[in-house]
Amino acid sequence: MDKPALFELLSKRFPTEDKKLSQIPNPALLSDATKSAQKIALAIKEKRRITVVGDYDVDGVSSTAIMVDFFRQIPYPLEAIIPNRFSDGYGVSPNVLNRVDTDLLITVDNGITAIEAAKICKERNIELIITDHHTPSETLPDAFSIVNPKLSTCQYPFKEICGAQVVWLLLALLKKELNLSIDMKQFLDILSIAIIADVMPLIDINRTLVQEGLKVLTTSNRPSSIIIRDFLNKSVITSEDIAFAIAPRINSAGRLEDASIALKFFTASSTNEAYKQFELLCKLNELRKETEAECTKEAIESADDSHHVIVVAHKDWHEGVVGIVAARLVEHFGKPSIVLSCENGMAKGSARSIGEVSIYELIKANDSYLTKFGGHKMAAGVGLEEKNIDAFRVAINKTASTLSPTDFMPKDTIVGILSTEDIDFELLNLLEGFEPFGEANLRPKFLLKDAEIISIKLMGSDKSHSKIEVKQFPNAIKTLELIAFRRVFEMPENKKITCSYTVIKNEFNNRVSIQLLLNKIY
Repeated sequence: MDKPALFELLSKRFPTEDKKLSQIPNPALLSDATKSAQKIALAIKEKRRITVVGDYDVDGVSSTAIMVDFFRQIPYPLEAIIPNRFSDGYGVSPNVLNRVDTDLLITVDNGITAIEAAKICKERNIELIITDHHTPSETLPDAFSIVNPKLSTCQYPFKEICGAQVVWLLLALLKKELNLSIDMKQFLDILSIAIIADVMPLIDINRTLVQEGLKVLTTSNRPSSIIIRDFLNKSVITSEDIAFAIAPRINSAGRLEDASIALKFFTASSTNEAYKQFELLCKLNELRKETEAECTKEAIESADDSHHVIVVAHKDWHEGVVGIVAARLVEHFGKPSIVLSCENGMAKGSARSIGEVSIYELIKANDSYLTKFGGHKMAAGVGLEEKNIDAFRVAINKTASTLSPTDFMPKDTIVGILSTEDIDFELLNLLEGFEPFGEANLRPKFLLKDAEIISIKLMGSDKSHSKIEVKQFPNAIKTLELIAFRRVFEMPENKKITCSYTVIKNEFNNRVSIQLLLNKIY
């Protein structure tokens, strides 16, 4: 694989030219979006009380933050609530409604399964607008309006958008209704973080919004964006910086404590306030890593590798990390995984998928065992009685056994073997032309086959990372350095390694270097 061949291969991922921001489809094509914008505009003119209910993940917090910021600029009072994972449960639950006193309730990144909450709103004369992107069930909540690209009646041409995008598009219509001069581009810093964190495919309008959003992030005077820039300390911020360094920190608040910390970070009006919240997020993220590592170890030990779908459960697993643990099991076993946390006879958990397997459809086919579920193709949440776990495990595996084995193939295919001489700054520039990398546009992975290991050094304060120096071919003059994060690699007997790796730009102390990140050992 030489550079021209790599360029040709990556170009095939984008048969059409990238869209411009001006080419983003009209928000009015979203089902009920115009109707919803008109209702919100009327509520503002009539000075009615408006409340937004978000979700505790990055997308939900981002959606809420964009709403809060927009309403500040009108200006108009808005009550923003993000449910607590532990005391409220997911979304606009009856629990949350107990402490809401409002005329108009807007959900963001949740609500498509809120049948019970919609009934309560009707009884209490609260008008309900649902904005969501999760897959709808056959029965929809009885709400004033539902804005969701996944509805069969929705005319929006690109369906794979996250909750924050639905909100952003709706607010563009509200801006028009109220004849405001708010620049919608200013929200792209937060919006791009949501798109990346919610693992939306980085194609079509998502690619455009992330490209533009990362640019806004590097120039915005939003206090949270200034803190993110300072923390990353890079001249160019990539989608992977967001996915691996920023999203986990924002997520950690809702996972371990309360997502209001993350919301305060995004909506902070000074860098001092944003910094205080970000410090808290960093501390929570460290705690999340420890908790997750412990749960992952136990989950791997208790899993049955012969199953098509891994389903594991435990009483002591922290329900805030089960989603990440499920993702770790997918990495480890190469199979869809469901991780459940049990308490008082009930189990709550998260599912993650692989390849072309829709975990949502698998779960839906066996929903008779569940008390609740929701999500989309690659990720879902479930609730069930603890006594039904074994029966659910058997049933979902029976359904999964009917799928084609090719559906379970991971999408991270290796593109080829690079010559040592081709790993240079020209290669980095070539790869940068295809940014942002992420879901549906994965960073290319290259193969090292039977490379000779020259040395292994352990790095980091706790010596938990490895630096492996290799010679790719027996006659190679140059050696290559592979970095294996969170992996202690020991010298094998034959002193050889076969693995996949990615090539990234590393910036440290204003010095730019090429870094090879070890992906998978074969």
